[in-house]
Amino acid sequence: MQDVTKTLTTRASRRGVLKGSAALGLGTLAASSLGSRFAAAQDEPGSLEVFSWWTSPGEAPALQALFDAYLAKYPGTEIINAAVAGGAGVNAVAVLQTRLQGNQPPDSWQTHVGHELVDQYVVPGYCEPITDIYESEKWADVIPAGLVEQATWESNQYSIPVGVHRGNGFWFNKQVMKDNGIEVGDTMTVDEFFAAADILQKAGIPALALATKDTFAAAQTFENTLLGAVGPDTYRALFKGEAPWDSPEVRAAAETYAKMLDYVNPDHSALTWDGATALIIEGKAGFNSMGDWAYGEFVSKNAVDNVGWVSHPGTNGSFVLVVDSFTLPKGAPNAENAKRWLRVVGSKEAQEAFNPLKGSIPPRTDVNREIFSPYHQWSMDSFAKDALVPSCAHSQASSPAFKQAFYDASLAFVTDKDVDTYIAMLSDAQAMDAETTS
Repeated sequence: MQDVTKTLTTRASRRGVLKGSAALGLGTLAASSLGSRFAAAQDEPGSLEVFSWWTSPGEAPALQALFDAYLAKYPGTEIINAAVAGGAGVNAVAVLQTRLQGNQPPDSWQTHVGHELVDQYVVPGYCEPITDIYESEKWADVIPAGLVEQATWESNQYSIPVGVHRGNGFWFNKQVMKDNGIEVGDTMTVDEFFAAADILQKAGIPALALATKDTFAAAQTFENTLLGAVGPDTYRALFKGEAPWDSPEVRAAAETYAKMLDYVNPDHSALTWDGATALIIEGKAGFNSMGDWAYGEFVSKNAVDNVGWVSHPGTNGSFVLVVDSFTLPKGAPNAENAKRWLRVVGSKEAQEAFNPLKGSIPPRTDVNREIFSPYHQWSMDSFAKDALVPSCAHSQASSPAFKQAFYDASLAFVTDKDVDTYIAMLSDAQAMDAETTS
């Protein structure tokens, strides 16, 4: 697996059993509308269990769009939605690992490309290569080489990317800004954020919506702040173990983060990520540092027109990659349906249906740009021209062990704001990671 920055860079849960179009209530993404884009296919009975962590109001409709696309081509299939709730898949990954270790895999599961795919699933032998499908579907011709490489191990591909999320979004409620005389431009500096935060604080409004019931959110907010302080080159080097965490630059980032935490909502420990996003929608907080899966929440709650966005303060010119993909498990119970699922979700039609609802942009470069929202087009432009860096909070930039240490240190920091301890924990984790991988 090459680093993305070099080139672009049993059924445990039966949350939804869907049989054919009669059980789906297909609505606006009806099988009939998608069916016109797909070649006719014979009914193929059998089942297909798809495992993911897409359960929020903004995620579930996007997943449903993929199911609709599959059923449009293979009607009569029993689709088993084995989704497990939990931001960034923390709960889902634990359930999945138990199933894989017990030789009870689903037919396909969602994973991030990069270290998560390779370290947790490919190297342990839980995945089959899908290089032949890449070749037959000509995916390498329409997916940037850097993303293909993130799905590759020892010259074979092991997952198909379905959506590219931008992790360093900074979302705000337009009316809250207007009511408090705050003008947000096309970009935001750290100083501009703190100026706005002081105004909001005087108005009794938390400037930064945070949710730490999901363990990833504190780490993600820090990695975005870190990126703004050190820049993409040093950011990459830190997570690759090639730069020290006890540097003045990192200390400055931690101090900035500590100051930002002075402006967060007091109930952050009780909220999951979508709860923090809801504070923006409801005008109960000013800003939210979150990946653009938040956009799916705005769509589901008809709030798109009320929300604005910029890059996380200081990160303009960088794009934090969080890329979702699907695998072919070794020993998939319904292997033929699993392969059909991968072909469908890798198709132009399915990615055009999925990504507008999910907030992500398609990995494929041949999609119709005009069907996407202004936000999506802004993200597409950033993806095309900005520095691309992988997310540690979402398992792409580092080993699973370092990611867990990053989570633990960041959660502790939200409570104690102890810069020395934070940096020491990250330095120790880096040293242990280097010793383990040497």
